[in-house]
Amino acid sequence: MIDLSQSEPFASGGNRFCYRHPERPEICVKVMRPGRTAELLERAPWYKTWRGESYFDDNLREQEGYSQRAIANNRDGLWQHLPRWYGIQETNLGPAAVTDMILDDDGDPAPTLRQYLNKYGLNTEVRASLQRLSEWLLEYEVLTKNLIAHNLVLRKEQGELQTYLIDGLGCASFLPLPKVSSYFAKRYIHRRIKRMWLRVEWEISDKETPWRKFESEGIKR
Repeated sequence: MIDLSQSEPFASGGNRFCYRHPERPEICVKVMRPGRTAELLERAPWYKTWRGESYFDDNLREQEGYSQRAIANNRDGLWQHLPRWYGIQETNLGPAAVTDMILDDDGDPAPTLRQYLNKYGLNTEVRASLQRLSEWLLEYEVLTKNLIAHNLVLRKEQGELQTYLIDGLGCASFLPLPKVSSYFAKRYIHRRIKRMWLRVEWEISDKETPWRKFESEGIKR
């Protein structure tokens, strides 16, 4: 069991706390916030509640995302933009999703795309890195949910900025066609990539237009 009693999270989202493994700092340990799954279940619309609390457990959703066909095939080059997955492991704080940490040159957690954009804007280097990510998604047919700025991190590798997806694997389509069909997978991924670029535009804007409105207007272009 992983003992996190002497650890503090280095990051947190709406549903999970992220820790560095106390004995292996290159490993990330993600634990659900106490009581969060029950809270999400209580707030969910009626047509989702039949799935139970497990449906709202981000660790189980991440496990499902890593089990998709594209990752199970484990082709050469697959891990260019993904941290490796080490399964669900027990901690003193409950079950945790365990992956590689994406670290910068100083051994700290790599900055998110949002942090990069806030500091440098959408410069040529960042744009090229996101383009390589887009090409990789299509080539390997990796299914993701929306590619948002705090779920992507960047670090320099051999003088080139590399983007990693650290959260959001999986298929958000109501019908499972992208999971079983290459044709529908590529169509689905193209839509996710378009939304990613729209999100980047919004991140570097003044954000006076709410994201949902910005997105709906952008998709109609």
